[in-house]
Amino acid sequence: MHAAHGGTGQWPLLLDALDPEDAEFRPWGSGEIFPEQMSAVASHDPADLLATWWARYTAVDEDDDMLSADRRLAVTAPFGQSWPGRAPRREAVMSADQLAADYAEVFLSDHPRSRLGLVTAASGAEALTTAGWSGPVNYDNDTAKFSAVVGDWENRFGARVVAVGFSTLHLSVAAPPTTKEDALLVAAEHFAFCPDNIWQGRQPYTLSAYAERLTGVHNWGFWWD
Repeated sequence: MHAAHGGTGQWPLLLDALDPEDAEFRPWGSGEIFPEQMSAVASHDPADLLATWWARYTAVDEDDDMLSADRRLAVTAPFGQSWPGRAPRREAVMSADQLAADYAEVFLSDHPRSRLGLVTAASGAEALTTAGWSGPVNYDNDTAKFSAVVGDWENRFGARVVAVGFSTLHLSVAAPPTTKEDALLVAAEHFAFCPDNIWQGRQPYTLSAYAERLTGVHNWGFWWD
């Protein structure tokens, strides 16, 4: 289906819900989507966004009752508060569209109540904004910013948007990092994009541990609290 996008202009998204058992099937069935509130994807620079978000989420707040200053800096070691820049582009060794189709089957097997949505958009990244999805709203209510970063990942890593839920996003990745150094840089991008992946993900809650789980893995998942 992803490979057919060029001929149809329709991007396929598997739509997951906050609670698949809920008759409203939030946010899709309940109408909690806001395309009219989003800006233009092209108006945002992904490199600037990631650097800005990184600075915001690594800032030390002496009044923070969740993380001490030392602990906050330890989370993003070895970089601390210093933005390391984006990971280098990688060439995919497999078809990004075929991988997306294969991952869609895997996702459906784990989320059988997902529904198929078709969005008129140039890419999966832009489909998120066109559809009015607002999963990261607790961090920023303009999905176009997140679409800009995902679009950059489409170009650098062969990423494809496969599924999206109330506050979740699932991508297939044709060219994931394969070295510790590249994985750390990708992990830094993920932290800037979705800090909850590390703050509230699997223990230990550190960038280094998260990077180990990215190496050679062909799908990325994000969840915003």
